Parts: sequence; C-alpha cells; structure tokens
Amino acid sequence: MDGLAITPFDAAAILIVLAAALGYANHRFLRLPTSIGLTVMGAIASLLVVGLDRVLPGSSVAGDIVAFIAGIDFHSALMDGMLSFLLFAGALHVDWSEMRRGRWPILVLSTIGVLISTIIVGVGFQFVAGLAGFAIPLIWCLLFGALISPTDPVAVMGIMRETDVPPMLQATVAGESLFNDGVGVVVFAIILSAAMSGEALSLSQGLSMFALEAGGGILLGLVTGWVAFRAMRSIDDYKTEVMISLAVVMGGYALASQLHISGPVAMAVAGLIIGNHGVAHAMSDVTRDYLLKFWGLIDDILNALLFLLIGLEVVTIPSDARLILLGLLTIPLILVARGAAVLLPLTAMRPFLSLGRLAPITLIWGGLRGGISIALALGLPDTPERPYILAATYIAVLFSVIVQGGTIGRAIKRRGTAAELASSAQTGR
Repeated sequence: MDGLAITPFDAAAILIVLAAALGYANHRFLRLPTSIGLTVMGAIASLLVVGLDRVLPGSSVAGDIVAFIAGIDFHSALMDGMLSFLLFAGALHVDWSEMRRGRWPILVLSTIGVLISTIIVGVGFQFVAGLAGFAIPLIWCLLFGALISPTDPVAVMGIMRETDVPPMLQATVAGESLFNDGVGVVVFAIILSAAMSGEALSLSQGLSMFALEAGGGILLGLVTGWVAFRAMRSIDDYKTEVMISLAVVMGGYALASQLHISGPVAMAVAGLIIGNHGVAHAMSDVTRDYLLKFWGLIDDILNALLFLLIGLEVVTIPSDARLILLGLLTIPLILVARGAAVLLPLTAMRPFLSLGRLAPITLIWGGLRGGISIALALGLPDTPERPYILAATYIAVLFSVIVQGGTIGRAIKRRGTAAELASSAQTGR
C-alpha cells in the first residue's frame, strides 16, 4: 500500500466489500451464524496473510495489512460511533414487560456481577501472568478484569430465538448485556484513571464517579427517549420519525460525551423507551414497520463489520508464545469468574425469583465477550502492560465468539432436554 493514502471512506469501503464477500461465502458454504462466520473467516484470512509472508520472504503483504488495520481506530470507531447504534438497536427489540419481570436479576448481574467478575479476573490474571513469566501490577490486572467482564448479546441472541428459551430469560440476557456494557465502561474508566495517576483507588471516589456517569446516563436516556416519544406521537410521517430516532442516537451520544456521562447507558434507556412505548403508542403500522426494519438493517451491517474487524485484528497480535500462553490461561479464569458472577446473585435471589433451569448455562456459557472488550483494550495508552492485556483480550474474545457462540445453541437444547426428562421422571413417581 506504499504511496496510497487510505482515507476513512476507503477504509469503510474495503471493510464493507470484505464483509459482503465473506458474508456471502459464509452463507453459501459454511452456514455459520453471521457473527461467528465473519470472525472465523477474518481470522483465517489474517493467518493466511501472515503465513504468506513467511513462505515468501520478500512479501510485505502482512506489513501492509497490519498498517491498514492499525490505521483504523477501532476504539474510536466502536466507542464513539458503532456502540451507540448497536445498543439503541438492541434495546429496541427488548420486551419491556418481560424485562420488568426480570429487573432484579438484570440490575444485580449488570452491577454487582460486573464487580465480582472484575475482582476475580483481576486477581487471577496477576497469578496466571506470573505462570506465563510476566509481572503485571494488580491495578492493571483489575483493569483487564473490568474490560473483559461486560458481555455481548449479539451472537447469542439470534441463537436463543431459535431455541426454547423462555421470554423472560431472553429479556434478562439482553437487558444485562445492554446495561453491563455501560457499567463495564464506567468501571474501566475509573480503574484506568487510578492506574495512570498512580494514586490508590478510593472506594468513595470510585462510587461517586460511578453514580455520576451511570446515573447521568440513565437520566439523559429518559429525557431524550421521552422527547422523541412525544415528537413521534404528534406526527405520522415515517421518514421524519426514523430521522428522529437517528437524532436521538447521534445527538444523545454526542451530548453524553460532552457531559462526561455514560453514553452507552443513555442509548440503552432511550432505545427501551422508543422500542416499547414509542412502538406501541406513538407510531402507525407503516412507521413501526419502517423504523424496526431500518434499525434491524443497521444492526446487522454494523455487527457484520464489528465481527469482521475482530477476526482481522489477529494479524496485529505479536507472535510471542508466552503471550499466547497467557491468553489461553485466561480463558478458564474468565469462565470461572463469569460463573461466580452469575451463580452467586442467582442463588441469593432464588427464594424470591427463579429464572428456570436454563438460566445458569444460558447466562454463563452464553455470556459472550465481543467488540467492546477489544475496543477498550485497543484504546489503552502505550504502557508496558498494554501488549499483555491486548493479547489476552483478543484470544479470550476469539474463543468466546467462536467456541461459546458456536455451541451455546446445542448446550441450551441439551440442558432443556435434560430438564424435561428430569421433570418427567419426577412426575412419573
């Protein structure tokens, strides 16, 4: 790519063409879920490029690809652009009535659960890093715990719709994933501030920052969602109403950034309001059809690009065997932390509320990590700890999307069948 200036439009065009071509190949031949298929094919393409350079010593293709990928500000593209659209589009399709029934699990899992996971992963990461031969300060290990703890509902939600998962459990998974993204980002920002300043992490200061960012995000989401709802209810023009929804996402997220409050939380709240009250009481059938299809298409396109980028990022990871070992050791640690973050709250709430026998496997094995974790890792400052965190994050996300995402459907069906057999046996007695 020497002598070629790659503009943002060129980069977007290349990614769209790649996503369309690989998406077609996946649909035509592999028939994997889109998110998994694009991640797999992006990773394979990256590995083939690296292998080509090793077979042909004079080749510089891998260097050109690395330069291209490095030129894409993944952190900025996701955190300042794609994330607002993805969270709003995801929230539009969450059933508020089912979500209200599961409000306590959602609230606890997306806050206390994130903190439990952050602490367990942080402490454990320092231990496994020592096994791999790295000495990483605890504060940076906790930072890794914060960025890897938020779950991504994108790959698993489509699979769950095809399985016999109760609507309340689906809403709980979606609601938790929507809000723990925002909570995770806030916790990450607090720990990063402490790590960069070198000062001890103050619990009171951390709680006040958390309350300001998360509470401010909720308030902004309520205001923007309500204003949009009132505006949509006063007219009947699908083009204008779709434009209003775009204004909520872009304007609301930009305003949240200026006010230093949580944009992800604001977009999740605004999407819930418009997707439930707005769709039910402020739109004609024609507007409802256009708006939901528009945001469904936006969601599909951005998710295709997101998971393709995750796959392509493999070419930027240094080929150090110790870093690969660190990433592999991190996978069981993250699963253990997720199990604790889910089972402890669910066990405590069991006397008051039960999500059913499918809840543990769905929430633990279906708690996929995705683009937000990679975006946070890529946005880290250039410190000695960055390569360790980036490599561990990438390997953990790749495992999560491909292995967990590729098997969660069968795991849910198998668990559901076992539960039915157990129930039948008890009834027979």
